[in-house]
Amino acid sequence: MGGARAARPQRKPKHSVVVCGRAARVKLGTIRRMRDADAVLTWNTLPSATRELLAGKLAGLWNAPSDAAAFDSWPLDKKQALLLLVDRLYAKGLWNLVRRVTNVYGEGGVGLEFEAWPMVESTLSRRRDFTRRFANHNDTHGGFYEKNRSTAILHFLFQEGEPRRWYVHFDLYSPVHSPGSALRHFRHEMLGKIKPDWRTIAKQLDT
Repeated sequence: MGGARAARPQRKPKHSVVVCGRAARVKLGTIRRMRDADAVLTWNTLPSATRELLAGKLAGLWNAPSDAAAFDSWPLDKKQALLLLVDRLYAKGLWNLVRRVTNVYGEGGVGLEFEAWPMVESTLSRRRDFTRRFANHNDTHGGFYEKNRSTAILHFLFQEGEPRRWYVHFDLYSPVHSPGSALRHFRHEMLGKIKPDWRTIAKQLDT
């Protein structure tokens, strides 16, 4: 005859992030992305976990009075670009480095400009999955490339100032992953001046 059953340990909740129009489950840093170019994306349709990640980071952008007002005022490409970057940065444990978003774009490149917390450079410097090699541009003062992917890689850049201006975008091909990816980077992005849009990046992140 028995006593009371032992309580089962509680499962950690999964975070839900909307990417490209539909809900994606987040578990152990892996985010499944689904593309839906016809989806209607508004602040209220985002899962609560997504809104929590964005809380306080969008208000004031282009004079928007709130995070919701900022997000809802954007065209689809900016919304999708932001969500792709939130996904990837969150999966890499780097979204917490973003203090406030100051610009975002999803056509002619996929990236954002942001105000960073002071530990961003020291954090990226310590990461084995990032490198300074080839990461700087002529008009910037430093940067970091993601090392462990050949496509759709994160590329951080900064310009000195008060405050320092930080940027992060996706490069379609990596100049540091392998000789093959470096050659594709040179052909497409250096010679061809081809800048991917959010659909191209989303497709590469799904592979």
